[in-house]
Amino acid sequence: MPCVSSHLGQMVKMPCSYSSVVDTIFMVEQILSEFRLNKEELKEVMKRMQREMDRGLRLETHEEASVKMLPTYVCSTPQGSEVGDFLALDLGGTNFRVMLVKVGADQERSWKVETKNQMYSIPEDAMTGTAEMLFDYIAECMSDFLDKHHIKHKKLPLGFTFSFPVRHEDIDKGILLNWTKGFKASGAEGNNVVGLLRDAIKRRGDFEMDVVAMVNDTVATMISCYYEDRSCEVGMIVGTGCNACYMEEMRTVELVEGEEGRMCVNTEWGAFGNNGELEEFRLEYDRVVDETSVNPGQQLYEKLISGKYMGELVRLVLMKLVNEDLLFNGEASELLKTRGSFETRYVSQVESDTGDRKQIYNILFSLGVLPSDLDCDIVRLVCESVSTRSAHMCGAGLAGVLNLMRERRSQEALNITVGVDGSVYKLHPCFRERFHKIVWDLTPHCEITFIQSDEGSGRGAALISAVACKMAACMLTR
Repeated sequence: MPCVSSHLGQMVKMPCSYSSVVDTIFMVEQILSEFRLNKEELKEVMKRMQREMDRGLRLETHEEASVKMLPTYVCSTPQGSEVGDFLALDLGGTNFRVMLVKVGADQERSWKVETKNQMYSIPEDAMTGTAEMLFDYIAECMSDFLDKHHIKHKKLPLGFTFSFPVRHEDIDKGILLNWTKGFKASGAEGNNVVGLLRDAIKRRGDFEMDVVAMVNDTVATMISCYYEDRSCEVGMIVGTGCNACYMEEMRTVELVEGEEGRMCVNTEWGAFGNNGELEEFRLEYDRVVDETSVNPGQQLYEKLISGKYMGELVRLVLMKLVNEDLLFNGEASELLKTRGSFETRYVSQVESDTGDRKQIYNILFSLGVLPSDLDCDIVRLVCESVSTRSAHMCGAGLAGVLNLMRERRSQEALNITVGVDGSVYKLHPCFRERFHKIVWDLTPHCEITFIQSDEGSGRGAALISAVACKMAACMLTR
């Protein structure tokens, strides 16, 4: 179904009390109008993002900048054939993957990748215990994987995708700044993550591994999409979290010595707004979401956009409408009153409804509500308002990155490809279209292509491992 804005007067069959429905529609539209950002407001968000990016890159303002612009030590997109056997480790949440990767080239010199992988769950005590416990458990799973594939005797190069905020000191050395996503393992923050993994492997003593590189998931996305399109120099994640990386001119990356070439910078833009840059754009619902989160006052831009918060924002708006006697006859179920009950997947499902309202009705019924047709249409409009603002806010941030890249390169027109991954981008029925439109509107001098990462199939992580290892080898031989 195409993405079109809902207009309540057109959607609902008007009952006898026509004037009361019109009044309800008018008041709902008034409340939801706060979510609509015009082009000038989005341009202002874009400019403020660019200012914070610049502050993050400069030595004298880096510490106080909300957008940290962390160097990754990935200094160029890869050239030549990355071939051979690799191990890939992907840690970004409560599950992690170990992969054996065989990368080669076929007769047409296109990439041929074979992978064998296994998913492991990280138990709660490993996530919240000590760093030694966590990395010992990871090493134990690696040992199990190597046993199963009869390759314990091989010392393979390992590419490590680690999706937490890290300050890199080299391509194979990164200091964990802080845990996110429910991880609290003590003794890890402030330490070299690759060193913790190497120590755990050494403690086991039953296999050897050459950990040659660690990359963030945005970098992983950029590199994997580079194989689809050699113009890909930006990677973005819009899922549970939201972040972006891009190839920045070395002369502007003051945290690292060197003037020549480019380095991939992990923006960590989810923290944009932590210094007050977004205050006039944050609504009462955003403030409640922030105050009840595990990290109040942090990741404020991410809280306007990402899937972790979208469903709860919708629930808070629905409760506001109930309290204003504009929805569900002014009465909410106990379940709807419960924080976290309106899941982000419901937002996608509501906006995927074909027009017969059955999907919307079933979701609301599961939450203990018996909605009218008008209720269903209002809920859809709320979902559209929240997810559209998310797409537009995200688009303003990316437009800021792309316009900055064009200015840095002194190009009249920038031809660029953006690789994107994440559940919101992939699964929401209308997010992509709304997001793309805003980015294109705000970047009149850029020719932008978007490609979706094939990370889910394992191909992306496989290539990341191979590319990271090749990059590390190139750097070591300089």
